[in-house]
Amino acid sequence: MEATQAILYELNLRKSDVMVNSTGSNNETDLSLKCPEDGKHQSGTAAHQLADDECDIIGTLIGDYGRWQFLMTLLLALFQVPNTFHIYSPTFQAADKVYWCKRPERFSNYSIAEWIKYSNSSSNCSMYDLNYDHLVDEQQRLQSGMISCTDWEFKEDDLGNTWTSQWKLVCDKEWLKNVAEMFFLVGVASGGIVSGVLSDKFGRKRLLFISAVLQTFFGLALYFADSFELYLCLRALLGLVSVSVTYAGLILAMEFVDGKWQTIAGMYNLFPLPVSYIMISGIAYLTQDYQYLQLCIGLPGVFLCLLWFVIPESPRWLLIKGKTAEVKKIVKQAAAMNKRELPEDLDMLLQPPVVEESNAEVSELFKSKYLRLITFCFLCIWFTMNLVYYGLVLNMNALGGNIYLNSTLAGLVELPAIALAMYIIGKTGKKWLFCGTLMTAGLACLGAAIMEGNDEMLSVKLTFVMIGKFTISAGNTIMPVYTAELYPTAIRNIGVGACNVSAGFALILTPYLSMLTRIQVYLFMAILTAWCWFGAIVVMFLPENRIIPATDLDRRR
Repeated sequence: MEATQAILYELNLRKSDVMVNSTGSNNETDLSLKCPEDGKHQSGTAAHQLADDECDIIGTLIGDYGRWQFLMTLLLALFQVPNTFHIYSPTFQAADKVYWCKRPERFSNYSIAEWIKYSNSSSNCSMYDLNYDHLVDEQQRLQSGMISCTDWEFKEDDLGNTWTSQWKLVCDKEWLKNVAEMFFLVGVASGGIVSGVLSDKFGRKRLLFISAVLQTFFGLALYFADSFELYLCLRALLGLVSVSVTYAGLILAMEFVDGKWQTIAGMYNLFPLPVSYIMISGIAYLTQDYQYLQLCIGLPGVFLCLLWFVIPESPRWLLIKGKTAEVKKIVKQAAAMNKRELPEDLDMLLQPPVVEESNAEVSELFKSKYLRLITFCFLCIWFTMNLVYYGLVLNMNALGGNIYLNSTLAGLVELPAIALAMYIIGKTGKKWLFCGTLMTAGLACLGAAIMEGNDEMLSVKLTFVMIGKFTISAGNTIMPVYTAELYPTAIRNIGVGACNVSAGFALILTPYLSMLTRIQVYLFMAILTAWCWFGAIVVMFLPENRIIPATDLDRRR
């Protein structure tokens, strides 16, 4: 009973800290919340900072963060590895290769330069319309017309066999490489719309592992795909389930912890991204074949699926669904690992919360001035962030230099970016740090744009690109956590889902950004510069913490 009284006393402290008290000459309402292990009050004037949903009975029983939460969030972070592999693989699988019109057997002993001169195939897409069974003089060749090449040869290089060489995606078929990437990203955009609804209805764990199994199946099926059309379909399905793995894994990780650790857990869940960039760069260099690379990045999913027997369902979701027996089992396991004492009459504390059925729709995002503000801002910010971040990541082979080295460096600079963001965010808050990352990324992209077209300044341009990658990676770490915190709990999934739609439009555009260099060499980086600064300006309109008018809170209660 003493343990029960201690738990109840702690809960009463938490509840009493969110009581509304009218004070001051202006009749302003102040709400503050104190999480026992946090030790800091967050207060607001003329507004309510709804942090009360961050501290609940689960966190009180098992602790905000301990060894159990560390293990679970670490295992969940591993699911980001195959996700990153699949979204980044086209950097190597769709890499451009040097090619020329295929030499007839009669000219097999000719050098490439001699053959191109004889056939006038310097464009690599057309050549003289001749009978190549025998030689003709230059005058006859000049009098002949031109025909399109029907087959090509590819230079043997360290890129190996790619989509380009396997399916002859050159000349009038070159655009199909971007279509292959776009199909995957369309799947990502579509999956982002339904992930939130499915995770709420069927549970975070169930969605995570069903998606992981399908991701593994589609990923390995791509190894056996023998036609480009089948490859496109499988890539689209792969994108559809991959975003569900990301979404469910992130939500589950954040629901295993409590208080300030929700922000931290959400951020370090992204650490495997840069590590995966480095890993796939090494794997691609060793395999130098798009099929073998696909096999290598598909196999890790098999082992991750076995974590079904280790990772539990979210106890918070189970409690809301009234499955108290399962919650009790998980709480006992977590408390034992965290060395927390539980009360004997645990069942009395683990009561499902009394909640009204919510039929929230997208229109809920625009019902108040505050919600309209953050919704509009986040739609713009998610579009901007995904356009810039994945614009740099997925077009790494268009930046010049060694593709394997560039990708490795891109991963190396992102690791400290995430760590630094996690450290600074506790000192300055999210808003101004987020704004600063976008502003600095814009400056770096501007520097890279100025250096474009000057081969002697390639190393300087790549330095600017890596600075941009560093800062935009820090912003990409902050964005999903900041978004989830500013939306009220009842419409959080709808808000994040709407942002995913905006991000999806940006993702669909990213494969085509590198084509801007054909108009002007600096246009690609100049566009990224403009979007970075636009995003930074939009962030300035966001509040630092979630605020809802007092009347809205009263009406909810």
